[in-house]
Amino acid sequence: MIRACIHISGLVQGVCYRWFAQNNARSLGLTGYVKNLFDGGVEVVVEGERSLIEECIKQLKVGPIEADVKDLKIEWQECTGEFSEFGVKY
Repeated sequence: MIRACIHISGLVQGVCYRWFAQNNARSLGLTGYVKNLFDGGVEVVVEGERSLIEECIKQLKVGPIEADVKDLKIEWQECTGEFSEFGVKY
């Protein structure tokens, strides 16, 4: 088990990106959260098996059809186990 903190930039707010990220992570059985950032980006914190997180990242690079992902930065960390599910933070 591992944790990834992911910062996504581009046209990712106002295009259902958080909903997309939540559905993607939940379908893979991952835990964590997604939230909009004041800089116009989106933050995803996800925990689970590395291979499943890597699959999630592939989808996050694409995003929903309305999104235009410009950059994705990943910071790998130790898993904390603090999440019971994946949700949207406001």
